[in-house]
Amino acid sequence: MRILLYGATETGYTVASQLYRKHDLTLIDDVDRLPDKFNNLDISFVAGNGADVQVLERANAARADLFIACSLIDEANIVACWTAKKITEAETICFVRRMELYRNLNSLSQNRYQSRYDIDTIIWPEQLLTQDIFRIISVPDAIDVEYFVRGKAKLFEYRIKESSIIRDRRIMDCSFPPNVLIVGITRDHKLFIPNGASIIRADDKVIFMGTGPALDNLAAQFFQNVNRIKTAAVIGGGSVGFMLAQKLEQAGIKVKLIEHDPDRCNYLADNLKHSLILQGDGTDLELLEGESIGASNVTVCVTNNDEKNLLCSLLAKQLGCERIITRVGNVRNSTLFERVGIDVVVSPRDSALKELLNRLHAKDINILALVEGGQGEVLRLTLPEEFETTLVRDFKLPARAIIGVVKRGRNVIFPHGETGLLAGDQLIIFTMARDAEAIKTAFAR
Repeated sequence: MRILLYGATETGYTVASQLYRKHDLTLIDDVDRLPDKFNNLDISFVAGNGADVQVLERANAARADLFIACSLIDEANIVACWTAKKITEAETICFVRRMELYRNLNSLSQNRYQSRYDIDTIIWPEQLLTQDIFRIISVPDAIDVEYFVRGKAKLFEYRIKESSIIRDRRIMDCSFPPNVLIVGITRDHKLFIPNGASIIRADDKVIFMGTGPALDNLAAQFFQNVNRIKTAAVIGGGSVGFMLAQKLEQAGIKVKLIEHDPDRCNYLADNLKHSLILQGDGTDLELLEGESIGASNVTVCVTNNDEKNLLCSLLAKQLGCERIITRVGNVRNSTLFERVGIDVVVSPRDSALKELLNRLHAKDINILALVEGGQGEVLRLTLPEEFETTLVRDFKLPARAIIGVVKRGRNVIFPHGETGLLAGDQLIIFTMARDAEAIKTAFAR
């Protein structure tokens, strides 16, 4: 695929580093000198403004399949996408940072004003981050959650604690509930697909796939916190804090929101009818103690400052909060945050990248989800009409993979070795990203 990327920003680098190996990528920016880190990527560079027709022509925009605008200026991204639409049929993806622009460009009420210059996809990282945080809060102790087959199949990721009863045990020795499979383990930031003899270690991030009820049973048997979240503390009343509080209110969760700016507090108080708005500093230990933040089921730190988020998180943890979710702006800080004991580290850039990669693969309906920053993929593949009935244990794939779900008509089956696979079955397969193409090719034969 030929991709034009406008914006030599941190987001631009994250996108480019994920895409350049498999795609013909050209970067556009009006900088005098390209940042050094981009020089390590095998990409082309065109100097100039992404909204300039002549610059786009120099970048062969007419031949592009995809145009991504992620400069630091929202209006520049929007105009660049509009301009690209004038000279190319490429799909356009536009990053924005402001709520009002996202709503104006993405609102269903604007459909009556549609034109050929409309932007195909609007990505607002803060909105995606909010969705990710809320989904994680909704599942006690999980650090990642994905849904498949209209919610009939789910993927939950848990971090194994020192006190876990499955620590240092082989998978085959753990009596997991029926309809639950371990499909992946991340250890020292590297994802791998285990087998029955694999030993689960402390601090592993283990990925389970199964039905909702089965995963609920899993949590009840093997994970300590099985109680529904009832109270939440949110530190930071920006876009993410505000939208998250709205979602938590709708879910019936009591919210205490701490925000430093008095004017912003007034706005929050006017628009959040069931949340307690506290004007103050989230690093003020006296405030946190006085408002019993440590008694909250979960504390979410979502200010725009990594250092402040880390300090707020550590204070809340010291006060006894059951679970901490912390926003990180600089993804290089994620490992540090995890090492000092933060339960879940989330990033708007990671949320946006996951959405972008999913959009990029939207035409390829075989890819359902990306896991661990793209290290793993969840594929949906259909067995051909000429396929002869085969047991799962005898079904050979060209690379290591796990069949997590078999969809047969309206039935959803969580297979084991003796499950028969039939022609027309739709398989949901977990595999490493590096092996995904080989597996898809095998099904295409």
